[in-house]
Amino acid sequence: MKNISNRQPSRIVNDPIGNEDARETLRELIKTNGDDYKGISELIGRNPSYIQQYIERGTPKILAEKDRIILARYYSVNQKILGAPAEAIANQGLEIISKLSVGVSAGAGNLDQMESLAGKIAFDPKWLRQFPYDKKLLSIVSVEGDSMMPTLSNGDDIMIARYDGQRRKDGIYILRMDDSLMVKRLFFGPKDRIDVISDNPSYSDWRDVDGDSITIIGHVIWIGRKIA
Repeated sequence: MKNISNRQPSRIVNDPIGNEDARETLRELIKTNGDDYKGISELIGRNPSYIQQYIERGTPKILAEKDRIILARYYSVNQKILGAPAEAIANQGLEIISKLSVGVSAGAGNLDQMESLAGKIAFDPKWLRQFPYDKKLLSIVSVEGDSMMPTLSNGDDIMIARYDGQRRKDGIYILRMDDSLMVKRLFFGPKDRIDVISDNPSYSDWRDVDGDSITIIGHVIWIGRKIA
């Protein structure tokens, strides 16, 4: 691709700090590598004049993250010089899993809450591949109570894979029963019968429960906790 513009960048009024530098950096990368605005716009899946408008007119003010990632890889540069915020640099190459503000009871059970976002946690994608689940099905919630001691403690963060109705193997699950959201160990029996077990022997179990009376929310696949 050949460079199609040698014009100097226009002055942008009220330009956020760093954005003008990012535009000038991209201009120089394009020129140095013998590319052109049209070709680079097409590279990131945009209309032919997109990059020229970004560099010359400041529209948009900042590159979208997906565009920035493609350009950084194409030119083998750090996203930072293309205007990436510090958070994007810190999370580069990591998978982000949402932490929900809902707590799941390991005691008598608590009412389901709105699943609003409480935060995000980054994981190495290679580490996540040990779990046979689409990353879109994964989320993190907190344990409340001690009925699953010693396996789960109050305050533990647990990663769950949304239940897809396909995998029915014994394990620890988030479930809704009698309008309560809880974490329990499930043993699947014949004819859709299920044993609902508390690991803490001080708490009651429910044996031979009709599967239709339980809504399985997700399978617990990882536990994270503070040790001090």
